Amino acid sequence: MRTALPVALRHHLAALRMLLVFTVLTGIGYPLLVTGIAQAGLADRANGSLLTAHGTVVGSRLLGQDFSLRQRAPRAGRRGPLLADPRWFQPRPSAGGYDAGNSGATNLGPTNPVLTATIRARRAAVAAFDGVPPAAVPADAVTSSGSGLDPAVSPAYAYQQVRRVARARRLSPALVRRLVTRHLHGRDLGFLGQPYVNVVALNQALADAAGRGGAGLRRAPG
Repeated sequence: MRTALPVALRHHLAALRMLLVFTVLTGIGYPLLVTGIAQAGLADRANGSLLTAHGTVVGSRLLGQDFSLRQRAPRAGRRGPLLADPRWFQPRPSAGGYDAGNSGATNLGPTNPVLTATIRARRAAVAAFDGVPPAAVPADAVTSSGSGLDPAVSPAYAYQQVRRVARARRLSPALVRRLVTRHLHGRDLGFLGQPYVNVVALNQALADAAGRGGAGLRRAPG
């Protein structure tokens, strides 16, 4: 004759069985299912939307990069400030230096005198760099995004840079303009957001067109 287990012990055993079942379902089964679906149908996005050149990862379509030249300081052995490289399409300014570990904005309000002075200086610098009137410089060329990692710029800012990039690389302006047009994205779902151009992907295409592979794009760490 079997002896009935105490009520408290039966409850604990039932709870243990439920714990094991849900551990297998939610801790093993569900992650494997989601990972399998992602790898089967959305592998590029699931793996970080990576850009490669000659088998080497040079960036991600989701993260902006700094396309600058480091100048040598007057004193030998010292490095000078970073200056925008005319051979590349330039992204939006970044409050965190495009550092994925330091994402964030300036947190300065629209009436802050520091912000207004910074924007005024940026507008003059971009206008001189691209050879356009200051009034023609788009807003995204002088303001950083909320994350500081936005890889996209407005079509107006991308097309504004065509002549400068073509001249610096000795390429046909028509060719460079076609590259921009090819990387022009419309509104998501036809009505969300604004049209944009992904600068990182565009610069990768520019490097390929110039026969330089991924030169200038960063290699992913690791």
